[in-house]
Amino acid sequence: MTGDSPTILIVEDEPPIRRLLRTTLTAHDHRVVEAPTGAEAVSALRHYRPDLVLLDLGLPDIDGLTLIGRIREIAPIPIVVLSSRGDEAGKVAALDSGADDYVTKPFGAEELMARLRAALRHRLQQQGAERTFSSGDLNVDLVRRLVRKGAEDVKLSPKEYDILEQLVIHAGKVLTHKHLLREVWRDESVDPQYLRVYVRQLRQKIEADPSTPRHVLTEPGVGYRLV
Repeated sequence: MTGDSPTILIVEDEPPIRRLLRTTLTAHDHRVVEAPTGAEAVSALRHYRPDLVLLDLGLPDIDGLTLIGRIREIAPIPIVVLSSRGDEAGKVAALDSGADDYVTKPFGAEELMARLRAALRHRLQQQGAERTFSSGDLNVDLVRRLVRKGAEDVKLSPKEYDILEQLVIHAGKVLTHKHLLREVWRDESVDPQYLRVYVRQLRQKIEADPSTPRHVLTEPGVGYRLV
């Protein structure tokens, strides 16, 4: 294990799941700290200063959403939530409370590690005030407000650009419909169908194959992610 290996705080009350997570993370050269309760999680957060929190919402002593708020008060640390399959409302509530991402149970080791890497990258980008994004043939420069697909400039409408800007700022993170409506329309009560229309138009302009997007991915029932 190297000196700069990320330290992951696992907040999970079920020993078998903690054991599985510990085995997976240590196999990928991560340090692990475990907390079976919310109170122990807060203590571990202050004592060990982990790089990321992997959080199950169903804790015995504190509501998981409340704990997300307490973690956010202590440190600007990535939070990845462990959620139950099909619990879309719980996923949305966790993301809107400040979580960076979620992993659905049961989960595969490779998906888990990919989500953790994305959350760690996103936090580094935020700390460095990253204002550019590049992936494959897509390049976005938020400072100069330039979008390029390969060698060609892409002309976006104001709403399309505002949506893309939010996705770039939070690249790798799932943005809920509520978040995008609040930041782009300044009104969370707007019909999400308007958002879907603009995302469809955005994909027509930046994706090689809009029917199989590679950049702007849909998280069903939750929102969108830029990868």
